[in-house]
Amino acid sequence: MEQLLQHLVNGLVLGGTYALLGIGLTLIFGLMNVVNFAHGEFYTLGAYAAFAALGLAGLDFTLALLGAIAAGALGGALCEVSLLRPLRHESIDTTMLVMIGLWIAMQNGELLVWGGVAKSIPHPFPTAPLVLGPVSLAPLRLFVLVVAAALIAASYLLIQRTKLGRAMRATFQDAETSALMGVPIERIHTATFAFGSALAAAAGALLGPIFLAYPSMGDLASLKAFSVVILGGLGNVPGATLGGLLLGVAEELGAGYVSSGYRDAVGFLIIIVVLVLRPAGIFARAERIG
Repeated sequence: MEQLLQHLVNGLVLGGTYALLGIGLTLIFGLMNVVNFAHGEFYTLGAYAAFAALGLAGLDFTLALLGAIAAGALGGALCEVSLLRPLRHESIDTTMLVMIGLWIAMQNGELLVWGGVAKSIPHPFPTAPLVLGPVSLAPLRLFVLVVAAALIAASYLLIQRTKLGRAMRATFQDAETSALMGVPIERIHTATFAFGSALAAAAGALLGPIFLAYPSMGDLASLKAFSVVILGGLGNVPGATLGGLLLGVAEELGAGYVSSGYRDAVGFLIIIVVLVLRPAGIFARAERIG
């Protein structure tokens, strides 16, 4: 039982960051009909932004995290305005090719700037674990879990309780009618892509100090994000949250009870089963953002 509790806690730490990735991707895919293959590169951008802020500029850890989120939002907004907006009325195949090109360009840009050697991101937390009954948890992992939960809650409140969130939900349901009612569709698309990219960057900045930062780290993150969207259902923010937590816990249990080499395989096996039995997603409901 003690070992199970430990695996569950570790899985929640991973699952919280997977949920951030999934929420960002489901918003972009659901509202803009854009298959964002570059989503993982914004995760990588967040990790390297945190490394630059902490390792090079010597900023406070909280400021570094906020800077990484801001870098993701700014990068996402620039990509939407310069690449996606001119292709608004093109086919989904065209935008997919553009996003694949962006993925390749960003990854090679990171390789050019930072080199191929993995970077260790410094952090101010002690290495001695906190012992809470039968569970021990590194202070850094506890911080990641708390911040991820806070960002997930803030995302849900923004979508459900703010004017921007209402405009996003209205655009998802019927873009043409929303435009006729005065919703600025172009700005909503930009805000959505920036918001989704910021969440991905936050995940990278949170997990970067736990693992390492390297140029291709976003490849697997993209697969995890798409997996979360499949589990949660398109446009379903609570579903993406639950899907991310489920994927993180499943991977941790697979690594703990089977083999660490099968960590990713266990998660993707679940995805295959879900696609066969419930293609719309485990937590799918009516097609709407929220």
